Amino acid sequence: MIKQFNNLKALTKEELTKISDSKDVHLFKKGEVIFSEGKFANGVYCIKDGVCKLSQLNENGKEQIVKFSKKGDLIGYHSAITKEPSTITTTALNDVAACFIPQELIQKPLDENPKFSNAMFKTVCSDLKEANNTITNISTNNVHQRMADLILFLKETYGVANDNTINIQLSRREIASAVGTATESAIRILSSFKKDNLIDLEGKSIKILDESALSAKARGI
Repeated sequence: MIKQFNNLKALTKEELTKISDSKDVHLFKKGEVIFSEGKFANGVYCIKDGVCKLSQLNENGKEQIVKFSKKGDLIGYHSAITKEPSTITTTALNDVAACFIPQELIQKPLDENPKFSNAMFKTVCSDLKEANNTITNISTNNVHQRMADLILFLKETYGVANDNTINIQLSRREIASAVGTATESAIRILSSFKKDNLIDLEGKSIKILDESALSAKARGI
């Protein structure tokens, strides 16, 4: 059901039918780029399964992860709606299934359906708030705080498996990119968290051992 996707719940039955009849499910392998920074998007993707990272290149040409997607998210909407080049690169972190909706099937409801327009406006505001929080976090918190905050965010957003490991696996380079530090620094901090019994590490898997202490670390206590 197309209506499982968050913003699309605001569409009318007729609008949902048109999208459902036209949508295609695309499968992306881990590491595959869905949208590229600087390229135009002719539609949006609704994440049906899997996780994506949304990133930009900073002034030094290094990747900065600005957001992680989750099931139900719309990605690529900014470029499709404004008809401007994408400002981010979206990459599959694991195998991703996503429904593609052509630009014209999104634009018409935006013009004619106030409920859907309001839902999209709230999404834009939420994304802006998240981006501002990321910028503030990087500029005001030290890297240990940012690392602790990221680990807690990943658990809250994606949950844990039966063995209590967080349900998303990131490379050390991706973790470093998300907290705005060098990979070597990220490795050292994760090792120090493990030594202090805040977390346990096995390959790319992270398990939180002491959430209250990790939360205090995120607050700089």
